[in-house]
Amino acid sequence: MTNQTQTLIDHLRSTIWARTLTSAEMIRVEADCFEQFVPKGGFVCRKGEALDNWVGIIEGLVKINNFSPSGKNVTFAGVPTGGWFGEGSLLKDQTRKYDVMALRDTRVARMPRETFEWLLEVSLPFTRFLLMQLNERLGQFIGQVENDRMLDIDTRVARCLAAMFNSHLYPGLEKLVQISQEEIGYLSGASRQRANQALQLLEKEGLVRLDYGGIRVLDLEGLRHFQA
Repeated sequence: MTNQTQTLIDHLRSTIWARTLTSAEMIRVEADCFEQFVPKGGFVCRKGEALDNWVGIIEGLVKINNFSPSGKNVTFAGVPTGGWFGEGSLLKDQTRKYDVMALRDTRVARMPRETFEWLLEVSLPFTRFLLMQLNERLGQFIGQVENDRMLDIDTRVARCLAAMFNSHLYPGLEKLVQISQEEIGYLSGASRQRANQALQLLEKEGLVRLDYGGIRVLDLEGLRHFQA
């Protein structure tokens, strides 16, 4: 079933964490979760909001970002179809520290805080999943800090694409990534024009192919180890 026709229930049942739940636990999850449509440029979450939900992406792409005191936009991560986020903030029980914006029209799944906390209480496998989720997220952000401080833009774009293929954080992502050059620029901290130049270089290296509607990854390991 394609993402375009996937229902909320289909999406919930396809997640890694759903496979760890009992039938009774899944019945409650399906009853409590709900869907929201967020248009391109709209806010999935706003900085300073109370944390009421754990959030998943049924279809679309969002960026987790913030603004510096001078007004500079800083993007921390992109979350594509299949990804879930916000578990760390829920566990800390704080207001949200960042904005989450839709880079394109996006369908969002929301699990209420009460359901999330109930699963933590009753499901040890779900708790183990979250430990892995937090560990993978930590590794992702450490890698991003290293990339931003040590790597040139061409290499950052390569690593940005490669980071989207994390089987735990973003399961089911296909080799044709439906992402625009502008979106790659947002996620890698580059202008659209500079991101385009980097992608053309990666295409010449045989690592990707720029297809209509997205970027096809030809050599994932090559992207992960690319150094301009």
